[in-house]
Amino acid sequence: MQVVILGCGRVGARLAGILDAEGHPAKFGGQAVLGEGIDYDVLRQAGIETADAFLALSDNDNSNIMASQIAQRVFQVKRVIVRIYDPGRNESFRDMGLETMCPTRVGVDRIEALLGVN
Repeated sequence: MQVVILGCGRVGARLAGILDAEGHPAKFGGQAVLGEGIDYDVLRQAGIETADAFLALSDNDNSNIMASQIAQRVFQVKRVIVRIYDPGRNESFRDMGLETMCPTRVGVDRIEALLGVN
């Protein structure tokens, strides 16, 4: 499975390492592409045209959303997952067909469960 990850912070870097160790990205081995995640040429250089999955994990909701829409609609990537911090925007873009994950909502849910108020 070839995976393109936008954002190489803690989550992106950790996932890249895990996928590499499991042998998913066929040629990852540390390849990184610097540039704007919404630039078509940068996405092509990162391998978007042959990607099985695209993960938008930067710390910027707008960049994540735009890059995910490009991956999904322009490059027809089969699996696109986008991290959106704003719970309201998360729901809106999920309703528009993006597969979203909201760490804010996940964190709140987990804290509620720990407190037993869930």
